[in-house]
Amino acid sequence: MLDHVSITVSDLPRAARFYDAVMAALRVPCVNRSAEAIGYGIRNRADDDGHTYISIRAADGPVHADRRHWCFRAPNRAAVDAFHAAGLAHGGADDGAPGLRPHYHAHYYAAFLLDPDGNRVEAVCHRAVANVAR
Repeated sequence: MLDHVSITVSDLPRAARFYDAVMAALRVPCVNRSAEAIGYGIRNRADDDGHTYISIRAADGPVHADRRHWCFRAPNRAAVDAFHAAGLAHGGADDGAPGLRPHYHAHYYAAFLLDPDGNRVEAVCHRAVANVAR
């Protein structure tokens, strides 16, 4: 459903350390870096629109996270675990350790973090263990 989104942060270099780490854990490449923004993923093109792109953008002032939430697909449960560990090691805060969330569905395996500005980010793998990409 989403083509692209932007997350605003108060300190782009600090956010870069966090997002570079969590996106690498999810195998999402950094494809753009400037003084104003960092981009991850793949931008859509004419006749090739099955991609998603995220921008991490420097805010003009303080950021009020206000329970905004972004969830990223993980290729497997190990990537969810790596996302969580990388985020904690690079300035994020735990907002839900990796594990099953059966109230969503039987195989919903996710982890939640707060980025250095308090934006809530999640990684999820929806597949049963036997069906998870290695």
